[in-house]
Amino acid sequence: MSTLTLKGPYWVTVRQYRRTLWLMGAAVVVALAVIGGLRVWDAQYPDTSFADGSWTTSDDNAAYSKLRAALAELGTGMAFLPLLVGAFVAGPLIAREFESGTYKLSLTQSVSPAVWLRAKLLTAAAVATLGTLALMGVFRLGHGRVASSWNFHWADPGTYEATGIVLLAYVLAAVAVGALVGQLIRRTLVAMAATGLLMGLVVLCLGAFRWSFLPVATVTGPHGPTLWTPDDGLMTESGLLTASGVRFDQSICWNEVNRTPDLDTMADGGTQLFDRCLARNGVTHQYVDYHPQSHFWPTQLIETGIVLALGALALYAAFRVLRARHAG
Repeated sequence: MSTLTLKGPYWVTVRQYRRTLWLMGAAVVVALAVIGGLRVWDAQYPDTSFADGSWTTSDDNAAYSKLRAALAELGTGMAFLPLLVGAFVAGPLIAREFESGTYKLSLTQSVSPAVWLRAKLLTAAAVATLGTLALMGVFRLGHGRVASSWNFHWADPGTYEATGIVLLAYVLAAVAVGALVGQLIRRTLVAMAATGLLMGLVVLCLGAFRWSFLPVATVTGPHGPTLWTPDDGLMTESGLLTASGVRFDQSICWNEVNRTPDLDTMADGGTQLFDRCLARNGVTHQYVDYHPQSHFWPTQLIETGIVLALGALALYAAFRVLRARHAG
């Protein structure tokens, strides 16, 4: 963002925090250099393919494991991005102005309190959005190589946020929450900690419930070999079914095995005892509840809507607090 094209409070905001802007830009450049470099290095070693369609990296390819490690770190960092953005807005951008009294200088320059706050929030939101989009692009550059492998499944934390749109919603909500908390607390460090805590709770709560937004699909099969989820789905629950289709609680048979005296291991007869218990209770099939990959975007959109609604409420409250404290 060039300060030459900005005027008034927008120019002042960018000038005040230009070091932070340079730091964010440097973080994107470093991430691009690392991930891009590892992709180029990895491409020097052809994979070994098998007849069943699977593949493995060559024994000489050390770049693949390093790429996975770098992507894991990047994904973790991006998951914490809303907390960092919110803490920065609440602390250095808003609370410090009130704590030091420097906001009064801006209000003497024919700038209303609403215009002053709007300039800060629009600038922060624009920079945070551009930075987040850049980091998401870098993540996708590397994710194309490791997609669906262990720890990079489409529903895994980190990958889920970095490959959809919900991370943008969290970042924008963090700007709004930071503006509200910064005004309410007006102490830099305390406001930063409070905003980080609030955004952390929002991220954790929605992360815990996101796979309850849509009903699961279910696949069944005969009791025996492991039943896998089709189409790279996300398994939420698995278990056994009786011949009538009723779900059977396996703890009934496990408790029977555990109560049997002189039985040290499953190999001592526990397996046979467990199987007899299942047969006696009419267990014939198994089931798996899962979310198919087609649930990715609907879940993203639902979660994004919830987060943006929370952010809009926080933004409305922030301007209401500003108006109440600076009326007249």
